[in-house]
Amino acid sequence: MCSVLALLIALQVAAWINDFDGPLASLARDYIGTPKSMSVPWAGLLLALVGVNARRRLFALAAAIGIDAVWGALRLLDGNPFTVGNGPTIVLTALAVTAAVRWQGRERSDALKAAALGALLVLATKVGDVWLHVTSAVHPSVLDEYLVLADHALGDPSWVLGRVLDVLGPEVYAVLHWVYIELPVAAIVVAVWQLRRVVPSGQWPTHYLVRTFLVLGLVGPVFYVLFPVVGPMFAFGAAGGGFQVGDFWPSMLPPINHSPAALPFDAFTPRNCMPSMHTAWALSLFIHTRRDVDGSRAPAWLRWGGAFWLAATVAATLGFGYHYGVDLVAGAVLCLTVESALRAPERGWGMFRVRLVAFGAVVFAGLLLAYRYLAVPMAEYPVVAGAIVIGLLTAVAVAFHATWFATAPATAAHPNTSTEPAPAT
Repeated sequence: MCSVLALLIALQVAAWINDFDGPLASLARDYIGTPKSMSVPWAGLLLALVGVNARRRLFALAAAIGIDAVWGALRLLDGNPFTVGNGPTIVLTALAVTAAVRWQGRERSDALKAAALGALLVLATKVGDVWLHVTSAVHPSVLDEYLVLADHALGDPSWVLGRVLDVLGPEVYAVLHWVYIELPVAAIVVAVWQLRRVVPSGQWPTHYLVRTFLVLGLVGPVFYVLFPVVGPMFAFGAAGGGFQVGDFWPSMLPPINHSPAALPFDAFTPRNCMPSMHTAWALSLFIHTRRDVDGSRAPAWLRWGGAFWLAATVAATLGFGYHYGVDLVAGAVLCLTVESALRAPERGWGMFRVRLVAFGAVVFAGLLLAYRYLAVPMAEYPVVAGAIVIGLLTAVAVAFHATWFATAPATAAHPNTSTEPAPAT
């Protein structure tokens, strides 16, 4: 707790010095001002409620809705736009304080663990917002000229999807945009489903979606400062604000540049493309909707929902010009590698896990090095390069499936019990 508070204070000081919004200032507005996000505070509260009984859930939800209704009405009376988010933030805090001060035993520990997960989700978004400012502050130049060349190996999917979305019209755009920005909502639906038995059973599953989400959010953005990229719509489109190479996206492909170089760019657009974290998170959501935490087959609505969210996220990231196709491949490999490190901790760190994690890490590093130093050959020999890139992703995915999904736990009754894997049914 002290380390988290120290991090938030340090980031807030850095934000004040560089004149942008910091995590503590943003969090304060979630309590008494206008929340930056309507969905994240509610997602945090819903996650926290898995640790309390049904009566307390209803009371907490009623209180949060009531507070939001009052704050929303006051904003409208003051001539401000309607938004929500104060209620769940206040109630989540009150729930954690009450559990710490008044409750005892398992009732207290379950409530505090769930509240901590909900708070971490909220705080992670605040820290992430600051990190995006850091990426643009420390890197005045971006490497998009390298990625657009490497992307020729995959058939320039951002340009293809961008033109497709133009044809499909505003309705499809609106649906994909909602899916893209509301990824935390889908994650909470899956997480609540996975943690629904915590209170009646008294057991927490050994692994669930929130763990993967948080670790991905910790590891992935580190590469934003190692490989700064802004995306096609900025570097090669009208949204570049005068820093773009030209107005190419999505109507036409830029010519192959045999001497790519770092491109000077503005001081505020986040360098948050490589790897695609939306793809990594959406893929982790898809993986966790295949089976329940006890190893049994997930219900059809959850499996179809996970597949839809992954497909729609991929379409949005490419079709909106936010990412290159090679970003998505790197994000998928990162997700499979992190998930392999976290999944089924009761099975330990045998060679099966070491090999898989090491393989994923080597492939991920190899992809980034190839995008940076072999971009020109990738553009000149796209069929060969594309086959290698897709082949590496396929190899990691096949190894992942063979390790974690070709076998299932011998019993579905005790997800925390370590057992030898048995053939899936």
